Amino acid sequence: MCTLRPIGTIGFIGLGVMGEPMCGHLARRGGKPVVAHDLRREPLERLAAAGVTAATLDEIARRCDLILLSLPDGRAVQAVVAAMEPGLQAGQCVVDTSTSPVALTREMGARLAQRGVAYADAPVARTREAAARGELSIMVGADPAVFAHIRPVLDTMGTDVTHCGPVGCGQVVKILNNMLVFQNTAALAEAIAIGRRNGVAAEVLLPTIAKGSGDSFVLRSHGMKSMLPRDFPERAFSTRYAMKDLSYALEMAEASGVEVPGARLAMQRLQEAERRGHGDKYHPVVLRVIDPA
Repeated sequence: MCTLRPIGTIGFIGLGVMGEPMCGHLARRGGKPVVAHDLRREPLERLAAAGVTAATLDEIARRCDLILLSLPDGRAVQAVVAAMEPGLQAGQCVVDTSTSPVALTREMGARLAQRGVAYADAPVARTREAAARGELSIMVGADPAVFAHIRPVLDTMGTDVTHCGPVGCGQVVKILNNMLVFQNTAALAEAIAIGRRNGVAAEVLLPTIAKGSGDSFVLRSHGMKSMLPRDFPERAFSTRYAMKDLSYALEMAEASGVEVPGARLAMQRLQEAERRGHGDKYHPVVLRVIDPA
């Protein structure tokens, strides 16, 4: 385990739907200077009011004691880490809050450790509204000393920060969380389809089930807020993002020798939603595949 530098300046890379509010909370609540990088100017301009300043990847790698990533997928994380790697120095810490493949996460962690750079995976769960409120669930894979080092920073963005084990374990928990969400969403769509064809509208079905043992976060959030009004906005957690995360779960299942027909069926439905032109829409749009009204 390397000796970690005290956290002075913090870098944040990736200011998308989740990353922008996370960076904003960090700047307002963390008490440390924050510099950020994104391919778009607009989020940087909005975050300037919170004291965030723009920087290049090279500047972040050389200046920051702690660097957080919030990127679309594992390929993007791999590319950004590779771009920063020549400038990284012993004692720094890189934290990936994206959802990335477990094997890739562990490979990058091991590679950076050889340079004396600590690495942690800290993917986030809950909605973009929770991100805006600073109420995310954050699942962390890290050495215990690294977890203790980064915990105060993560607390600025989330209300539930859990140490899940060594590097990669945060990704395991997050990926399986999402696998359950996608299967639950598909099951909810099936219930809506069957209920509607048997005389019970979704407006009656969902609130009633929510009072019984069939209740779930997916029912109250995805079901009541999106599937009931059949409102599937863009710039939410899209069908394509869902397919990406579920592909990581399927890779993990295959490597573990576990058969997961339920997850594979959920993937087929997401793929069909994308084929029908819903790739950029909020992933509960699978309702339109299962129950075309």
